Amino acid sequence: MSRIRLGMVGGGKDAFIGAVHRIASRIDGEFELVAGALSSTPERARDSGVALGLDPDRSYGSFEEMAEAEAAREDGVEAVAIVTPNHMHAAPAIAFLKRGIHVICDKPLTATMEQAEELAAAVAGSEALFILTHNYTGYPMVRQAREMVARGDLGTLRVVQVEYAQDWLTEASESKQAEWRTDPARTGAGGSIGDIGTHALNLACFVTGLTLDALAADLQSFVPGRPVDDNANMLLRFGGGARGMLWCSQVAPGNENALRLRVYGETGGLEWAQEEPNHLWYTPFGEAKRLLTRGGAGASAAAAAASRTPGGHPEGYLEGFANIYLGAAQAIRAARDGSRAEVLDLLPGIDAGMTGMRFIAAAIRSSKANAAWVEP
Repeated sequence: MSRIRLGMVGGGKDAFIGAVHRIASRIDGEFELVAGALSSTPERARDSGVALGLDPDRSYGSFEEMAEAEAAREDGVEAVAIVTPNHMHAAPAIAFLKRGIHVICDKPLTATMEQAEELAAAVAGSEALFILTHNYTGYPMVRQAREMVARGDLGTLRVVQVEYAQDWLTEASESKQAEWRTDPARTGAGGSIGDIGTHALNLACFVTGLTLDALAADLQSFVPGRPVDDNANMLLRFGGGARGMLWCSQVAPGNENALRLRVYGETGGLEWAQEEPNHLWYTPFGEAKRLLTRGGAGASAAAAAASRTPGGHPEGYLEGFANIYLGAAQAIRAARDGSRAEVLDLLPGIDAGMTGMRFIAAAIRSSKANAAWVEP
C-alpha cells in the first residue's frame, strides 16, 4: 500500500521532538514526510525543509499557508504532525482539522484551557482523526499491564503510585528546550506537571482504566526566578475507591527519565519502569515475584502485537513512539474506507488531552489553596 502523506508543523533545525516524530513515523514504513511548516520564521522554515529534502514548493513559511495549499492539492497531506511548543498546538491543529486532515499532536494538548476547549470543539466538528502522542502507552509491557488489569489478574484495584523524575532543569538553563518549557507564555501555567506530570497521569489511567476524581497537590518552583513549577507531589483519588500518589520532578539529580508505575490490587501487584521497559514485574499475593519480559515466556498477545524484535533484543523509546504512529496509520487507513479501527481504543485522543488539561488546572488550584482537595 502507498505510504500516508505526512506534513509537519514545527520540528525544524535543532528541534528534539520533531526528529523523534520523524523517526517514529518511518520505523514501520507507513508514512512519508512530504510537506512542512517547520519553523515560525519563514526563512528558517524553508532552510529546515531543504535540510530534510522537502520539495521547496511544499516547504511553507506558515502553517496557515501550508493548510490552505495542501488541502487544495490532489496529492496533499493526509495527516499532519504538530510538534511545536504547547501554545502553538491549537491553531495549527484546528486549521488542518477544518480541512479534513488528520492530526497527530504532541502533548500536552495546549497551553491554556481556552485553547483546549476550542480544539476539542474542532475535533468534534471534524471527520478527521485527532491523536495525542502520549507515547509511553505504546510500550509492549505497558500494554500487557493494561491487559492484565482488565482481565482481573490484580483483583479490585486499591493503590496506584506513579512517578516521573528528571534532573535536567536542576539549574537555570538557557538551552532551547529549557527556555520554552519554563516560559508560561509558551508552555502554559504548568511546568513539570504539564511536561511530564501529564505523561505520568496518562500512564496510570491507561494501565488501570481508572478515572481521576480528585487530587491534592503541592507544587514548587525550586530554581530561583523560575515562573512555573519544577516539582510536584500529589495525592490522588480514583473512581471506584482506589487511592494513589503522583510525584513529578525535573530537579531530582541522578534521574534521567525515571518514569515508574506501581499498581496494587486485592490479589496482586504490577511494577514497570521506563528505563527498563522490556521488564514487567508481577506478584500474585502470597507467591514469588515474577519477571515478565517482552518477547519472553509469559508475554501476552498485547505485548507481542506491539513488538518488532525477538525477546532479549531491547526495544525502547523510539519503538514505543512508533507504535503510536503505527496505530495512527491503521486508523487512517480504516478511515479511508469509512470504518473504525479497533486500535483507536489504544490511542490517546482528545479525551486524554482534556483530562491532562483539567489535571494541570486542578493541581495549580489545589496548590494555591494549600494542597486542598479539588476535582479536576
